[in-house]
Amino acid sequence: MSNTIVELKHVTKQYSKQKALDDVSFSVKEGSIVGLIGPNGAGKTTIMKILGGLVFPTEGELSVFGETSVDGLNHARSRSSFMIETPYAKASMSARENLEKQRIQKGIPEKDRVTEMLRYVGLSDTGKKKVKNFSLGMRQRLGLANALLGRPELMVLDEPINGLDPEGIVEIREMLKRLNKELKTTIIISSHILSELSLLCTDYVFINHGKIIDTLSAEELAAEASEYYHIDTDDNEKASVILTNTLHIDKLEALEDGSLRIYEGLDRIREISKALYDGGVIPTTLSKNEVNLEDYYMLKVGHEETKEAQNV
Repeated sequence: MSNTIVELKHVTKQYSKQKALDDVSFSVKEGSIVGLIGPNGAGKTTIMKILGGLVFPTEGELSVFGETSVDGLNHARSRSSFMIETPYAKASMSARENLEKQRIQKGIPEKDRVTEMLRYVGLSDTGKKKVKNFSLGMRQRLGLANALLGRPELMVLDEPINGLDPEGIVEIREMLKRLNKELKTTIIISSHILSELSLLCTDYVFINHGKIIDTLSAEELAAEASEYYHIDTDDNEKASVILTNTLHIDKLEALEDGSLRIYEGLDRIREISKALYDGGVIPTTLSKNEVNLEDYYMLKVGHEETKEAQNV
């Protein structure tokens, strides 16, 4: 069984009257790639800052590589790398100059490590170009190169593919997969591009309003992934009434564009079509699909928002 690399137990982070994290508990196994998933302000970056020692929990316990004391956690962080929010780089220096400075500060003896990392992230041809003239995507690549300098056992990456073009996103994804497979690097990553996380992660942690709302592995997500029918009609409000009251379908979701999804009665499609026609509703779309990571996330977050609204 894999060793636990990171563990948060009942972690709360309070800023004045606001809780950025509220009783957060989850663990990360050695060799896994864990996706932190949630909307802006959910608490993802706060978790990463706590892991990096940039902020401290108000309550709860943090363990990294089995270390829980202040000195122990500092030692554990020397085996880790962090790319949180905007990657740090001196704007008046080139990529190579920035990495060379970081290599010396981190006490890395191999001088060829800088050249290796520049090649690894696709910045070999930037020459003397100053970072202030880099695109956002180039800055992200430089941030990743810096994070990789010390051959970390654990990487914590906050939106590492932000600003990259599609080709760059694929390159970074394959690089992270290669690091994980070949060097057994454990990775904690956040991204708003859920389709990319679904191609990369072995596990997922869903967070909303500072609370963990679900944790599951990629295999468990596949098992949870249910089929549904996407229905669009010339009168979706009336269609919803027919599906609910006439056919007694309870697992129904109304999307932002007004179309509907039903998660039960999938073997009753003829009956559903007939009921809609008999009710004077004309279907324009009636397609069978499967829940993916983005769908699952929206279902979870939507369910939590509904619960909170009911409790107000």
